[in-house]
Amino acid sequence: QVQLVESGGGLVQPGGSLTLSCAATGSIFSINTMGWYRQAPGKQRELVASITSGGSANYADSVKGRFTISRDNAKNTVYLQMNSLKPEDTAVYYCNAGVRAGITWGWQNYWGQGTQVTVSS
Repeated sequence: QVQLVESGGGLVQPGGSLTLSCAATGSIFSINTMGWYRQAPGKQRELVASITSGGSANYADSVKGRFTISRDNAKNTVYLQMNSLKPEDTAVYYCNAGVRAGITWGWQNYWGQGTQVTVSS
């Protein structure tokens, strides 16, 4: 069984910074794309940023230049460095990863439990 364990959310003032972490644990053979999504109250879940196993990153237009996604393949961990935070960044942030449990297994999509990020003065 695979679990994605997130940490790093919290309350921050506008203009501040936070770093989210997400570690994949359990029976893991390989991980392809890892990403961060967010869902604000009354809105649909949206992609914030994603990164391939080779390190190619993709960002939502709303966070380009402010957020940076990175990963440590040896630790099966993905990070999201969030700078210049705005009130509209307030949401529950979810980690996502495509994981294979073994060489003959197919890819399965996993989600973390979510971590709250609140940007407010």
